[in-house]
Amino acid sequence: MCLCLASATGICQENPTTKKTDISANPSDHFMLQLASNHWTGEPDSISRHTGGLNRSANIYLMLDKPFKGNNHFSLAFGLGIGTSSIYFKKMSVLINSTNAQLPFVNKDSSMRFKKYKLSSSFLEVPIEFRFSSNPAEPSKSVKAAVGVKIGTMLNSKTKGKTLESSTGQTISSYTEKIISKKYFNTTRAGATARLGYGNFTAFGTYYFTPVFKDGVAADMKSFQVGLTLSGL
Repeated sequence: MCLCLASATGICQENPTTKKTDISANPSDHFMLQLASNHWTGEPDSISRHTGGLNRSANIYLMLDKPFKGNNHFSLAFGLGIGTSSIYFKKMSVLINSTNAQLPFVNKDSSMRFKKYKLSSSFLEVPIEFRFSSNPAEPSKSVKAAVGVKIGTMLNSKTKGKTLESSTGQTISSYTEKIISKKYFNTTRAGATARLGYGNFTAFGTYYFTPVFKDGVAADMKSFQVGLTLSGL
């Protein structure tokens, strides 16, 4: 934008107050790594009392950032990557390979069980974000915020049990069991996400509004994640 000087020359000079920040040296693509804890909502008491521990996961995406031409403090980013989720159970098995119409969550309080047992899944996801940066020329010294959505399709889902033990907690065997099946799961998921932080680190939260399981096979449980994001943008 130019301001014409009130002079006989009529020469226009750039208004310094409207000059855009130069971000030409910034790369347009970045990896975004997220470390998260996972949670379910809507769990029946019969399930929630058997879940515990740190339900951790990691997500990684390659993101392409497109600053707005009129104001490069704002941008639209989209990408592709892998999102994961793990829920740990105590004294319970989840029989995802069952032939039952409903997914069995089997109470193992008084029977042989695995000392460590988890249900995990991975998704191919497309994240889309609307971003703000207070200092786009120096991303490592900028306050950052973003809101967006994630849409994904399931790659796999499995249970993993380690160390078979008796009902009294005595180790029986170091046996490890893995079962893979998508039968009971909603294989498409979509959620809303938000991030806020400074520099390369932001806190994030994602709420998936699609149910974890198919209609009628289990309670209407949904999932959410909270954690830390490492990204250059």
